[in-house]
Amino acid sequence: MGRIFRSLDDVEFNRFFKEFQFTAYRLESLQKYDVSYEKNEFDLFLNGQQRGEFPGIAGWIDGTVRPAHASGRILHRVHVVEEPLSDYVRFECSWAYTHTVAAGEDVRIIPVNPGEWPEGLPNYDYWLFDSSSLITMHYKDDGEFEAAEIVDDAEKIVQANLWRDLAVNKSIPFKEFSERYDVLFQPE
Repeated sequence: MGRIFRSLDDVEFNRFFKEFQFTAYRLESLQKYDVSYEKNEFDLFLNGQQRGEFPGIAGWIDGTVRPAHASGRILHRVHVVEEPLSDYVRFECSWAYTHTVAAGEDVRIIPVNPGEWPEGLPNYDYWLFDSSSLITMHYKDDGEFEAAEIVDDAEKIVQANLWRDLAVNKSIPFKEFSERYDVLFQPE
């Protein structure tokens, strides 16, 4: 294995998002991510607020999504989500994905029943840059980030590419998924 990043703010980790040439892909597997910069907004969302874009997401959009989209690079992710949606996934959909998709990120969803998992896909998060740089993401059971690790093993990188292709094939575009929900991502 390669270098380990203990912070999402690590300069070397964030360099991947600035320097990828063609594609950056993320598989998301959790139903809750415990991200400190989202705490206030998540609480507002839980109280029924319709606020929309918030500083953490605005930084991601302005610093990563828009520059990538403007330069013709593809930033995409597939999130496996259990239905009914967790409060966090509802928040992520209405306060994050709605805005990142509008800015040019290709977000796709694989809806599953609780306890099910799409056949052939790993049940963990990773980033794959330009189909050649693989970073696995490690979280505690409560969704708190632990570490990100560069994977140098060529077989694992090839496998991550196959998983990406399978996940994209099994998924639906976020806009299509969102049509089944109201503005706070409650079922319609």
